[in-house]
Amino acid sequence: MNIRRVVTGHDGNGKAMVAIDEVTRDVVSYRPGATIHNIWSTAKFPVDNTTTTDGAKEITATTRAGGTVFRVIEYAPGVAPRNHRTDSIDYAVVLSGEIDMELDDGRVVTLRAGDVLVQRGTIHNWVNRSTAPCVVAFVLIDAEPYLHDGKPLTAHG
Repeated sequence: MNIRRVVTGHDGNGKAMVAIDEVTRDVVSYRPGATIHNIWSTAKFPVDNTTTTDGAKEITATTRAGGTVFRVIEYAPGVAPRNHRTDSIDYAVVLSGEIDMELDDGRVVTLRAGDVLVQRGTIHNWVNRSTAPCVVAFVLIDAEPYLHDGKPLTAHG
């Protein structure tokens, strides 16, 4: 899968310009069958648009404390399981294919191309039971852990 990313910025005169136009090379995998294309990240709120650093190169984990992560993930059929929870609110858009989101209570929700999801710090797993890859775009925004009976349910997995 090739993901073209176009990133704008400002030239020396303060005019809009294209700073990056490339097929992303920041590709990682944390489990067999899941290929992650890191697109951009930010380190704080409000975001600093004056930086010239490539935000994709600053992604070192699933989320970024105090900031955001934007990535596109391709899940192959039979992708290895990874039950996990992040300290973030995640916005997801299924771009192609279909995928099952499994929750820790056993519930399964099938998401298809065009579906959107707001993931709010819950334990979940992505399972591709189909015969075709599924591509999902994610924006992960740092969030406080969910408090259950006054105790945080922290990130893991």
